[in-house]
Amino acid sequence: MRVGTAETVDAAGMRAQNSSLLLNMIWRERQISRAEIARRTELSPSTVSAIVADLEHSGLVRNIGAGVSRGGRRPTLIGFCDDAYSIVGVELGATHVTAILTDLRGRVRVHRHAPQAVRDDPKSTLQKVKELVQECLEAERVPKRSVLGMGVAVPSPVHPSAPGKLSPLIVPAWRDYDVQEWLKSAFGMPVLVDNDANLGALSECYWGAGVGGEDLAYIKLATGIGCGFIIHGDVYRGSGGTAGEIGHIAVDSSGPQCVCGLRGCLVTLIGSVPLVERARELMGTKGRRAPTVRELVEGARAGEQAARQVIDSLGHYLGIAVAGLLNLLNPAIVVLGGEISSVGDLLLDPLRTSVRKRALSTSMAETRIVTSALGDKAIAVGAATLVLQAALRNRSLFPLQHVGRTA
Repeated sequence: MRVGTAETVDAAGMRAQNSSLLLNMIWRERQISRAEIARRTELSPSTVSAIVADLEHSGLVRNIGAGVSRGGRRPTLIGFCDDAYSIVGVELGATHVTAILTDLRGRVRVHRHAPQAVRDDPKSTLQKVKELVQECLEAERVPKRSVLGMGVAVPSPVHPSAPGKLSPLIVPAWRDYDVQEWLKSAFGMPVLVDNDANLGALSECYWGAGVGGEDLAYIKLATGIGCGFIIHGDVYRGSGGTAGEIGHIAVDSSGPQCVCGLRGCLVTLIGSVPLVERARELMGTKGRRAPTVRELVEGARAGEQAARQVIDSLGHYLGIAVAGLLNLLNPAIVVLGGEISSVGDLLLDPLRTSVRKRALSTSMAETRIVTSALGDKAIAVGAATLVLQAALRNRSLFPLQHVGRTA
C-alpha cells in the first residue's frame, strides 16, 4: 500500500472513531454543547462541528436550544434523537416467544407475546417470531428501512464463531437451524444473537440495577437457570460463550439426571418444571395438573405452606451457586430475574441465609442481592439493547442517511 493511501485510510478510521465517540457522549449526556464536547474530547471545535453536522444529517442529533451561560454567549445544546430509529428485540424462552419494538432509549413502544414450544419445534418458532415482529412493525407503521436491527435472546450458550447456532446439547431440535441467518433472510436487516441471561444482564446494566456502572451478575430463573455477567460495562461471555451456565453446576451428586449428561445440576432442582412438580407433591395433588409458576407465586404470597416450602428450597439451592459466584467474581450486584423472582423477600431471605453459610464474609459484605424491577420484557429489551450498544460503538451501523419512520 502506498504511503498516501495508508494516510487516507488512517484519516478515515480516525474520523469514524471520533464520530462514534461523539455519538456515545451525546447519547449518554442527552444534551450537551459543542464547546463542552470539544473540551472533554480535546478535539478541535471545527472537527466537533463537522461530526455534529454529519450526525444531524443522519437524524441522530438535533439542536434543542440555548443552554445556561457561564459568563459568555449562551451555548447551543445538541440533543440525541431517541426516536430516530427503532430496534426490534426478541426473546425465545423455552415455552414462549416475546417480540418488542423500542426506541433508541430502550423504551418499549409495542409488545407481543405468545406461548410456543421453542425447545422442541424450531420451524414453528421461527414462523411465530416472524409473525410477532411483523405485528410490532405494523402496529407503529414502521418501515423496515427505519429499523436499526434486531436482537435475539436464545435459551442456549452462543459460540462467537457461530452466533446463530444453538447448542445441540441443550436444545437438540435446533441442530440444523441458524437463527441469525434465518431472520436476516426473512427481514433483510442486521440480526445479533446472544444468550438470554447475558441479555438480561445487559438490560440491567443499561436500564436497571447496574446503571451506576457497577459490575453485576444477572440470574434468570425459568425453565432453565442461566447467569450473565457485566464486567467493566461489557458482557463477559468466556472463550466459547458458555460463561454463566450456573444451571449446570452440580449441587447434588445423587440428584436427577440432567439433559446435559451430568447429575444433580442446579436446573434439575430449581428449574420451573421441578419446582412446580415439587409444589404439586407437597400440596397433595399428585395425579392432577401441577400449579403454574404464577400460581406458585400467588400461593407463596398468600402464605400457603407448600408454596413457601418450595420457595425456601429454591433459595437454599440457589444460594449454593450464588455463594460460589461471590467468591469467584465478587460482583457489586446480583440481580434475580424471571417470574418466580417476583416473590421478592420470600426468596431473597432464604437465599441470603444460604449464601452467608457458604460465601466469604468479605464477598457477601460487598454485594447487593436484589430482584429485577424490569418486568417480563427485560430480556427482550436486553436483546434490543445489544443492537443499540453495537451501533453506539460503531457509528457505521447506523444508516448513512436518516429515512424517518413513515413509509
